[in-house]
Amino acid sequence: MDQKLKDRALSPEMWHLEGDIRFYNIDEIENSPENREKIFYKQHYIEGYDEEHDTPFNQTLIVTFSLKYKNYQAKIREQQIERAKKALKNPSGIERKGQNDFKRLIKRTVIQSDDEKIKKKKLFSYSLNQAVINEEAKYDGFYAVSTNLDDDPADIVKINRNRWEIEESFRIMKSEFKARPVFLKRDDRIKAHFMTCFITLLIYRLLENQLNNAYTCQEIISTLRNMNLTKVGDEGFVPAYTRTPLTDGLHAFVGFRTDYKLTTKRNLQSVISKSKKQF
Repeated sequence: MDQKLKDRALSPEMWHLEGDIRFYNIDEIENSPENREKIFYKQHYIEGYDEEHDTPFNQTLIVTFSLKYKNYQAKIREQQIERAKKALKNPSGIERKGQNDFKRLIKRTVIQSDDEKIKKKKLFSYSLNQAVINEEAKYDGFYAVSTNLDDDPADIVKINRNRWEIEESFRIMKSEFKARPVFLKRDDRIKAHFMTCFITLLIYRLLENQLNNAYTCQEIISTLRNMNLTKVGDEGFVPAYTRTPLTDGLHAFVGFRTDYKLTTKRNLQSVISKSKKQF
């Protein structure tokens, strides 16, 4: 993509929404639950000449922008930055393996020295490559596709959205639900493992929808894992977590609460019984 077309594609102005004749500036969009679900798009027509087939061609470049996709990409990179920081503590094992490897965020610099021994060994120093991090962040939320189809751009945008949400589901399975690696050999146990992971993913997606897509996967799962109770003698249990709008939403979804000042043993048994019947 030439620089002029790239600049137009990434410009914050002149973005569309399906069914809306207005234009939007994506720099002015608030990161609210409502806007997070919207897919903004713009299109550019490209004319060129295919030298290999000796024919002219006309294509449409459709660029989409999503706050949800932006948050998703930023979160993935944050996790990779943390992995890179850990790797810097033991730089001897740093070796980039792939395009999306977190080690791409690590900068290797040759140590300059007048010492002949150091020159011969060619030693390196390692640090976070902030220039690469900043460059990648510029494209968070954007996705481009070039097509010669005559379909409505809004329809192509919907298909494109489904693609990255499928990608997100696989990433959630691998990272949050620990679907891999699989330490099993028997076929029935392997099937049971992945069935459990898929059911968990389904429940998560239902929960995400019930919460109006207002929270990231990591926020929801981290909150669930930390919603612990502390036993207070024989009196009952008190919450060991802080009540938030997210915990309120989770309680509303399941139909019971655990954030009372004191939950008696009897009430807790009722919660457990109710959760078994519900799920």
